Amino acid sequence: MSEAFDASTARARIEALRREIEAHNRAYYELDAPTVADAEYDALFRALQALEAEFPELAAPDSPTLRVGGKPLAQFAQVRHDVPMLSIQTETDTGARGAEQFDARVRRELALPDTAAPLEYAAELKFDGLAVSLRYEHGVFVRGATRGDGLVGEDVTQNLRTVRDIPLRLNGDAPPLLEVRGEAYMRRDELARYNEQARARGEKPLLNPRNGAAGSIRQLDPAVAAGRPLKFFAYGLGAVTGWTLPATHSELLAALAAFGLPVCAERAVVCGGHELAAFHDRMGALRASIPFDFDGVVYKVNSLALQARLGFRSREPRWAVAHKYPAAEARTVVVGIGVQVGRTGALTPVAKLQPVFVGGVTVTNATLHNEDEARRKDVRVGDTVIVRRAGDVIPEVVAIVPEARPMKPLAQDMFAQEPVQPPFALPDACPRCGSRVVREEGGTIARCSGGLVCPAQVKGALLHFAGRRAMDIEGLGDKLVEQLSASGQVKTPADLYSLTVPALAALARMGERSAENLAAAIAKSKHSTLARFIFALGIRNVGETTANDLARHFGHLAALMQADAAALEAVPDVGPVVAESIVDFFAEAHNREVIERLITAGVQWSEGEGRMAAPPGPLAGKVFVLTGTLPGLSRDAAKAMIDAAGGKTSSAVSKRTDYVVAGEDAGAKLARAQKLDITVIDEAEFISLLQDQGDRS
Repeated sequence: MSEAFDASTARARIEALRREIEAHNRAYYELDAPTVADAEYDALFRALQALEAEFPELAAPDSPTLRVGGKPLAQFAQVRHDVPMLSIQTETDTGARGAEQFDARVRRELALPDTAAPLEYAAELKFDGLAVSLRYEHGVFVRGATRGDGLVGEDVTQNLRTVRDIPLRLNGDAPPLLEVRGEAYMRRDELARYNEQARARGEKPLLNPRNGAAGSIRQLDPAVAAGRPLKFFAYGLGAVTGWTLPATHSELLAALAAFGLPVCAERAVVCGGHELAAFHDRMGALRASIPFDFDGVVYKVNSLALQARLGFRSREPRWAVAHKYPAAEARTVVVGIGVQVGRTGALTPVAKLQPVFVGGVTVTNATLHNEDEARRKDVRVGDTVIVRRAGDVIPEVVAIVPEARPMKPLAQDMFAQEPVQPPFALPDACPRCGSRVVREEGGTIARCSGGLVCPAQVKGALLHFAGRRAMDIEGLGDKLVEQLSASGQVKTPADLYSLTVPALAALARMGERSAENLAAAIAKSKHSTLARFIFALGIRNVGETTANDLARHFGHLAALMQADAAALEAVPDVGPVVAESIVDFFAEAHNREVIERLITAGVQWSEGEGRMAAPPGPLAGKVFVLTGTLPGLSRDAAKAMIDAAGGKTSSAVSKRTDYVVAGEDAGAKLARAQKLDITVIDEAEFISLLQDQGDRS
């Protein structure tokens, strides 16, 4: 039985929970040193959510529950900055002379003689993200805004609250008003992980860290921002009342860090133009190893008193400058256009270039992203193009140089000309396996349809086929699949069933006992279900739930393979996109050959296991989401019970969800269910629901 609270005891418990959760957040997100297990953290979080729901009058702007996002907005409100968010001057000379010119300019403004000691500067990175302002009143974060035009920005408070390393309450004795200026950004590795997950969900990936940060902060639905890997660095101040400022900018940053605000560690206090240039060079050499993008460094006179003396020129401070790195763009010639096939079958056109030095490396290939992009830019063999290292990592073709395009006279008109080369077009067949190339209607990405046979996709196909919810081949993990595919022993999932114990034992780090265990697991996987087999095939857009629906509807694999789009769309929740994916997959002869080989190898299930003629179960039409660990049921057992009762399971909580069955460590799905006001039940209530519905049917 849960503990009962009145308003007084609830306030004390809520405040204690908030303090404890924020302490765990700082340990996890700032120090990378978790202090509790995920299950314990989630239990604290759920307890706080429940109390805030029961006592809404105790809501507070610094509650960690606000991290998950609030209600979507119709539009952003405008915010007038008390102190303008001004830009700083950019030094056009990207070499050492640029740093020395800034130092000389500052010394002239201060009328310092040549014999005076070198000036002290604070040197920092110039982050490549979105400038924002955080307003704290008595230590509590109350408003966040974009820079806008420097005088008026947009109120993005809800979105900035979702950024985990922005403290909702400052540490220590905070002043009555403290407005912190800084940059919202994304790390490259975290963006890559997010994009991989987005592609797996069928969502559009974010283009680059800068666009990703800016676009996420300006989402009208804060739940979207909450799902993005946003971070923040503080680098200055706006309006302040009731606080005696430190004497220097470097001490100011240290004070902000003491308040709990994230401040970049890549900074230094240096003296004179020579040391500024050395910092610029040192950071430039580290750009590839630092996990976030920056396009230069920023120099600031360290003394705040001297900053005040120097003042501003127009809308730029005289005491600061941005010293960028050389533009990562160059011109070269396209000598060919090839096509790469990714691990998901996506075809990407790649321009083969005359070698060119750009962004610190020699580039010979540059991505054209997709066929639509290549046609939009009209890149052709022989063109002179501008190449950029996008995010200073991935080379891309920015544009052609039209006047340099090779031309030839028109046959019918000697005075008119046409391009020597035709426009680019993707091939109709995959360059790796010869399977048909297909593209979803309205989509930009073309894909190889030979998911079971394409060498570019073999590793992903094998891992998916062997997965626990597919054919469940225990022990066939990433490293083994890498060895088997690299050696050529396994080119398709059907080849798994030809492996012998001696062949497996010969693999690196595989002994006789391990080989025997894996061989037994492969043999065991031959006895499966139609739903698992359909899911294991890795048909695009066909997840576990859809595979179950298809098996239930058709009952036989042959019937599914022969179904046209109209027959497939008769299956609940199968729309035109999913139907097209299924038709394309089975239309590819290579895929059908692998399926035939799998069946010949002995993979089997009970034909007719579909339930087209069966009466509707007591949970017919009900959609369940399982989350967390149930005390007495495995996830598979719970799914089987739902399936047997005619219900459906889904991996995501949506407005169409009827019940969320929550166990321990339920996490974000539970929070989303509560936000959408979806019925949440535990294991006992789930069992009771099954029994009650069964008695009524």
